Amino acid sequence: MAEQKNEIAKTFSETLTDKLINVEEALPSGFNKTRFVQEALSVINSNPDLAKANKNQLMMGLLRGAYLGMSFQARECYLITYGSNVNFQTDYKGEIKFTKRYSTRPIQDIYAKVVREGDVFEEKIVDGQATITFVPKPFNTGEILGCFAVVLYKDNGLQYETMSVEDVQSVRANYSKARDSKAWKNSFDEMCKKTVLRRLCKHIDCDFESIEAQKAWEESSVSEFPTVEREKSDEVVDVFSAAETPDVIDTTATEVTDNDLDAECEELFGK
Repeated sequence: MAEQKNEIAKTFSETLTDKLINVEEALPSGFNKTRFVQEALSVINSNPDLAKANKNQLMMGLLRGAYLGMSFQARECYLITYGSNVNFQTDYKGEIKFTKRYSTRPIQDIYAKVVREGDVFEEKIVDGQATITFVPKPFNTGEILGCFAVVLYKDNGLQYETMSVEDVQSVRANYSKARDSKAWKNSFDEMCKKTVLRRLCKHIDCDFESIEAQKAWEESSVSEFPTVEREKSDEVVDVFSAAETPDVIDTTATEVTDNDLDAECEELFGK
């Protein structure tokens, strides 16, 4: 049985490696194919649902991560299963990393803050330039009113995104698959910051290395909330199917270390 599992794992590893070789020109500079394949196998082995998932969607999801140069192991992106279907989604950590690397305007810093009762928060336009003023009340534990995220560019410019607490709650209610999770209940302030950061990153102008990377970035945008039907569209298949995927998958996932998919989903919400 162990030999059979190892052979299946080897077949999947070779298949993914072949796909990466076929799309090598679309991969980011300095991309490490061997390490990516090893991470992919580790992700599948740690999540039994992926072993039962649609194999074509699984491979497309892995390729999207490769095109963007994001690490599944470092939780910069995720493969999220809904039944037998698989959706690829980026995490705010991966989006910050990606925008810092590919922004058309060099970035100095990206951060987010929550605004509570008693804080001073103002948006102004001075000489045609948008500015914000934030003066937090020290050690403020008042009710959260909203949140904002800022990207500071090295040319001294800035770009920002704001969301009211109602905006965040709307995202939680309408799009979160883990709306009642501990993260939302016990760390709402952190979820607010993650949500507004993800929205901001999607609005930063990036210079993509390839059309495949641009497509993967657009498809991963939660503001578009991709559905199963969209994943099955001819457009997606044409872009990401660089080689045929055999009807085989790594079944070593039967040895489950944990089931932290829901915990990972908690970090995926925003526009």
